[in-house]
Amino acid sequence: MSLTAAVIARDEEDSLPDCLESVAFADERLVLVDAATHDRTREVAAHHGARVEERAFDNFAAQREAALNMSSGEWVLFVDADERVTPALRREVLARIADPGGTRAFWIPRHNYLMGRLVRHAGWYPDYQLRLLARAAARFDAHRVVHELAVVDGEMGYLREPLVHFNYGSLGEFIEKQERYCPFEARRWLATFGRPRPRALLGQPAREFWRRYVELQGFREGVLGLVLSSLLAYYAGKAIYLARRASADRPT
Repeated sequence: MSLTAAVIARDEEDSLPDCLESVAFADERLVLVDAATHDRTREVAAHHGARVEERAFDNFAAQREAALNMSSGEWVLFVDADERVTPALRREVLARIADPGGTRAFWIPRHNYLMGRLVRHAGWYPDYQLRLLARAAARFDAHRVVHELAVVDGEMGYLREPLVHFNYGSLGEFIEKQERYCPFEARRWLATFGRPRPRALLGQPAREFWRRYVELQGFREGVLGLVLSSLLAYYAGKAIYLARRASADRPT
């Protein structure tokens, strides 16, 4: 079975070399560059032997779908620029696609490093990602414009070895990403559920904090767990606010 390792990237010249080296075992390495990229992402990807394509960004689901369609491999392994495939995961990926049985996609756990520290609670582990896909059996759900998810025609399985994800180097970086994702999350909510009720402005962040800090044991991460759970609750509420405002602005 042939394998494409696909990376969607914007301004990732610093992260790409180690990422691409970790997937050098793939038959093809594809980097789909956001057309708005300002750094040397294209040149760095080409220098490290990747095939480089470019596309104007509209949303994450569409970008993944485009990369899936551009891939030549029978299987596609999606890896972000800030992720690394370990030797153990490489061996497991190759073994599973060589003999997948009836399985058409695999969920992969992740080890998330936040501010230099491995975080295993508050939802950060096992943090399964549906990243290994039989290309002919998968497509991306257009409604999930952020935290995108593939729709698979067939059985799905789970790998044991984790991806390594160097997630956020600082709290400022974490906040910046949440600000960037929040409008996409608002669009996803509207497409899936319609206009949120007013009570969701308080209920949704309260539920998110309880889920992260209590149910997913964020308290076991100490102060960092409290900060992360609180910020994610805040952005859950902000997404609801943006969704309500967007629905009110729609022409009738």
